[in-house]
Amino acid sequence: MTSLFPSNKVGQASLKLENMQNGHAKGKKDHKVDIDNNAKTSNNGNANPLSPSNVGVGVLKSSFLARHAKLFAFVVGIVLALVAVGIAVGVVIGKGNNNKGGVKDKNTTIDEPTTTLEPVPVGCQCEHICTEISPDVFECSCQVGYELDTDGLSCKDIDECVNGTSGCDHTCTNTVGSYTCSCRTGSLMQPDQHTCVYDYNDVLSKSILFYDAQRSGKMPDDYRIDWRRDSAVDDHGDNGEDLSGGYYDAGDHLKLGLPMAWSAGVLTWGFIEFRDAYESAGEVENMLSVIKWFTDYFIKCHTDTNEFYVHVGSVTLDHQYWGRADDMTMERPAYKVNETYPGSDCVGDTAAAMAAASIAFRDYDSTYSDILLEEARSLYTFASNYTGKYSDSVAEAKKVYESSKYQDELTWAACWLYKATGEQYYLDEALVWFAAAPQPKSYAFGWDDTSVGHRLLLLELTGNSGTYLKYVTTKFVDNYMDNLPKTPLGLVFRNEWGSLRYASAAAFAALMTAHYGYQTTEYIDWAASQLNYALGDTGRSFVVGFGENPPERPHHRGSSCPDRPEECKFRHLNLDAPSPQPLTGALVGGPNANDEYSDDRSNYYTNEVTLDYNAGDRKSVV
Repeated sequence: MTSLFPSNKVGQASLKLENMQNGHAKGKKDHKVDIDNNAKTSNNGNANPLSPSNVGVGVLKSSFLARHAKLFAFVVGIVLALVAVGIAVGVVIGKGNNNKGGVKDKNTTIDEPTTTLEPVPVGCQCEHICTEISPDVFECSCQVGYELDTDGLSCKDIDECVNGTSGCDHTCTNTVGSYTCSCRTGSLMQPDQHTCVYDYNDVLSKSILFYDAQRSGKMPDDYRIDWRRDSAVDDHGDNGEDLSGGYYDAGDHLKLGLPMAWSAGVLTWGFIEFRDAYESAGEVENMLSVIKWFTDYFIKCHTDTNEFYVHVGSVTLDHQYWGRADDMTMERPAYKVNETYPGSDCVGDTAAAMAAASIAFRDYDSTYSDILLEEARSLYTFASNYTGKYSDSVAEAKKVYESSKYQDELTWAACWLYKATGEQYYLDEALVWFAAAPQPKSYAFGWDDTSVGHRLLLLELTGNSGTYLKYVTTKFVDNYMDNLPKTPLGLVFRNEWGSLRYASAAAFAALMTAHYGYQTTEYIDWAASQLNYALGDTGRSFVVGFGENPPERPHHRGSSCPDRPEECKFRHLNLDAPSPQPLTGALVGGPNANDEYSDDRSNYYTNEVTLDYNAGDRKSVV
């Protein structure tokens, strides 16, 4: 950050006017000259850096004394008489900016000292300040925020906003003799009156609201989303089991086990590691409510020891419907895995989320924490005894979230169970699963690949940086930082469909690595650059309802619907108008490889919103 008082802001000019008659020797004195601000404004441009050393200097020697010595003696006598009777002659000169209140409305005007000026010595022609450097020889200088003009006498205002010396992070507004720093929407002015920092507490709070908007089932009495109502309350299993609850995956109304479990796990991980951030934001209760909405649903889905429902809704029927979740009437079949048709990936991911949640609730509801831990144990046993990919067992799941492997989820689950219980058995299990699977560079940290997560946990749990650190750094974060393409404005670009989800999840991995004590400064700086891109560093935010120029048309059915009682139809998908219902806190997919972004509801590459997009982004915010 540029100093408020840069040392190089001295403009100097010299002008010597030889006097025809020298006076007697005098010491060096300052004589400050009254100026009229209105007149000064007409002589200058805009404002300049506020440096005490920002003065212009000129020199002059008067010839007036020689020609009018008697008149001069008379004037001097009058002045001395006035001083003798105690009449102070002086004029306050300043920069016209006396805001002493610090930051107000996120705009800050730099306070300027005021100066009481002495009478102007006869012969000095300086506009602001005269300093007598030898008998009848004067230097001209200017007040803070001004510089000498080309004549060496008058002072002109300097525009710090134009010459780049203001040091304002976001917006600089020039004023006469000063300037004002202000922050973009969504940012807070810091005490140095120049630096802007995103309001991360606000981002965190709004992101939790997005999960509230994605809830399925019967809404609680204190539900905070006024445009949502109860929905899909009749979701059920083959034998009538209650499968209501959980979260809709994206802008549609499917409930999908694998991405839902991954999102629950990483959200809870962020809460466990950075609970103080939630406390600071006043969001602990709301976050625990989000986690519990996940885990209550997972308990319902575990309908038998070796049976778990992984998918609710018909992909075809759901995608043929554009309307409110509350108004759905189509069939919503449910699909499960069991001993014959296993799903180690989805069940293992759910076991990890349940174990993590048991830790999260330990200090708030120990009874519920114990229930979650027992569920996690049971689910892990099922997943590890009957191995296979859930998308091989459930064809409907393959249409939307096809899995590539399951060993990573089992390692992830065993790590979380060890973290929750401290039992060596689970750490041994994690090491076995880790050794049994190849460990290539991870394409991403997300719903289909938890490798980065379990590598970080193994690094934390074992302290064996010699074995596990390279899998996090060289094989993931460093690859994202150094090898993957970047947009012109600096976003790491992995894929055009949801570009920000990849960047934000990689940023979280970098931050967690730093949190565990490795590559701290470099990783934090890089992670901040990716997160802040999403929050508005390019001049626009990609989070609905937050910051400067946020998205207004997310690819989301309920958000696009008009107020009741008007029906919601497919025509609302293509309306070129902001969504009537606020989907506050949702992270949209993001820009293309050239930083181009179109706020187009029909473009699910750039404007889709999902549980896992927000999970990656919000854990980085925390």
